[in-house]
Amino acid sequence: MEADLQAHVAFFLSGKINTPNLSSIDGLNLRPALFANYRDLTRLRYDFPLVLLKDAPDGPCVESLSGLIDGILEKIAKGSDGDRIRKHVLRLEQRIRSLATAQDSAPLIPLWEKAASELTSEDKEVAEALSRARANLKVDGEVIDCNVSMPFHYLGHVWALTQTRRARRFGDIVKRLVIKLNEILQADFATSNVGRSAENLKRSFGSGPMDHFDFEAMSRILAKSAPKESLTKSRRRRIEKLLATLQSQQFFPTSQSDKGTYTFAFDSCAAAIAAYRERMPKAIELSKAVAVAELEVKGEYSESKHDRLFESFGESGLDPRDMAIFPDYLVRLHAHELPGEELSWLTEIMSLNLPIKVLVQTDDVIERSPIHDGHLAFALRSRQLARMALGMAGVFVLQSPSSSLYQLREKIRRGLDCSGPALFSVFSGIAGSSAHMPPYLIGAAALESRVFPAFTMDPSSGNDWASRFSLAINPQAELDWAAHRIVYEDDACQTVTAQAPFTLVDFVASDARYAEFFAKVPKAQWNEALTNAGDIIARDKWDSIDRIDSVPSVLMVDEDDRLQKVIVSEKLIREARRCLSMWNSLQELGGIHNSHVEKAVAREKAAWEESARVIVAASAMASAVPAPSPAAATLSPAPAAAAESEPEKSSDEAYIETPRCASCNECIQVNDKMFAYDGNKQAFIKDINAGTYAQLVEAAENCQVAIIHPGKPRNADEAGLAESIKRAEAFQ
Repeated sequence: MEADLQAHVAFFLSGKINTPNLSSIDGLNLRPALFANYRDLTRLRYDFPLVLLKDAPDGPCVESLSGLIDGILEKIAKGSDGDRIRKHVLRLEQRIRSLATAQDSAPLIPLWEKAASELTSEDKEVAEALSRARANLKVDGEVIDCNVSMPFHYLGHVWALTQTRRARRFGDIVKRLVIKLNEILQADFATSNVGRSAENLKRSFGSGPMDHFDFEAMSRILAKSAPKESLTKSRRRRIEKLLATLQSQQFFPTSQSDKGTYTFAFDSCAAAIAAYRERMPKAIELSKAVAVAELEVKGEYSESKHDRLFESFGESGLDPRDMAIFPDYLVRLHAHELPGEELSWLTEIMSLNLPIKVLVQTDDVIERSPIHDGHLAFALRSRQLARMALGMAGVFVLQSPSSSLYQLREKIRRGLDCSGPALFSVFSGIAGSSAHMPPYLIGAAALESRVFPAFTMDPSSGNDWASRFSLAINPQAELDWAAHRIVYEDDACQTVTAQAPFTLVDFVASDARYAEFFAKVPKAQWNEALTNAGDIIARDKWDSIDRIDSVPSVLMVDEDDRLQKVIVSEKLIREARRCLSMWNSLQELGGIHNSHVEKAVAREKAAWEESARVIVAASAMASAVPAPSPAAATLSPAPAAAAESEPEKSSDEAYIETPRCASCNECIQVNDKMFAYDGNKQAFIKDINAGTYAQLVEAAENCQVAIIHPGKPRNADEAGLAESIKRAEAFQ
């Protein structure tokens, strides 16, 4: 075993295989053991594929295929044949999932009908069940699996529906203002000389016999009786200009617009910023027109007051309330396009709080470091990008692998609907040489391994980090690594259960590019020195090479799902520690294991312990009353109550030294029916029968000043009594 350990240590330190007892994993297509049950995702029910719903600006804009099927089954899978219907419809779901996996995207209805036709060709019962399901399918949309194009499709779809809602609101505003402004002009025209002319009156009279109607006489009567007030020339020009501005705007399609609308989706930050700057004067003009029109239709516009005010309107740009009526810009790009000038433009978007939403898709989070001298720097671009965005006030930030985008759908909608900039950093799941595994699995593994953790930063949620920042979607976010149970059979066909953390090492092991950092150990050499990599990552560094007594390893499976053990080189362990350090810093931002809080708690605890020590010392001094002198005893006889000695406590009786209680609340927290405070907020046993002997012992153990004495148990039949009696011996 010693020789095997030395060979394993040699690989761990050097990354080179110098013994025939170790072999390379290159070409073996090994995968982490936790992946063994996920070879065919089409047989599993999970979030994907997604259905990007049509015509749903106000309701859910995306739904999982499984969610749609569940909704249908709730309606039709009832009664005696409910199980049969459920089975047939779930087969249909599986077939649709298989069809969706094979293509980029496809409409739901054709996919449904194709899958149904394959299943119902020779079975009437299946046909009847699927026909009922089809009758209850009330939505349509594009079906898209978790693939390389999904993030662009998904974010683009939700963004488009967000703009549709804004366009509808803006259209209602413009329509109302145009109608009201036209009514003002029409009313003014009707009272003018031209409007009251016989010819115009005849035109406005409508159809029907008019031979016996004298329009000339009517015109003369109206001319005498009509009010003389009319629009001033300046007001008429202002209203006509407002109508022209509202009807010619190009930000949203409206029935009044006579021009094409602007494009707001771009493939570069530079193009989006150029368009934003070019259109800003038009946006200011339109925003000003809306504000002035609102005053005009209410009859509240005063030239002496408002002309000067609106002369300088928009000189400093538009505030968020004014910008809220306009469309937001969307930029979709890949992480490899960011270095250089494009990154500078992205920084300008975020630092200037421009209303531009940027999706940056990363296709490889474990790419090689630009320094090719053995350095590893995984997720380099994505980490830099997200951290930069977190440091800028007012920027909505969401980072997630594509596998979790559906779970974050409400956060995505909030980000696309916010008034300022938003950054969506997404890992597509297309990682290097892991093509033999589906992107959904790779994305989920990046999340589990903390290589690409998910988080959101929503400035609109509050004024502090606790309100704005969330790590909630990460599995077991309170731990360093997410841990899972592995169940397998050993050589004796016995079931073995083990807990294994899923670390960066496990994630990298699935990528063929990094096979050089792993070596397969033959089963005959498996021993206790092969330690789980997660334990080695958490361990402090060894003092010297001579003290290395274990080697990091991970469990993997081959193509036949046979368990394998591979050892890991030190370079990868170092990178895993760096990854863990970055995850720990995110945990602190999310309020998990916050060092500032822990230090504050430690200070408060130390102060409390010092206070308790002073109280105990004072109580001890107060109880040490000196015996009176003979003369004092003669002159001042002791009271009768003091002359009586307090009966000695029996060792069998539970009691508390109440005068010494430091009010730490520990016993009350164990059982507030058994223990209580007196008027001095010092503990006593209120009801010995209100709890168990084990709780008495637990309270004694928790007591900061050791004043609780459990005595002997009162119930000989209490469970676990022997252990409780043994623990109580220290307090008798």
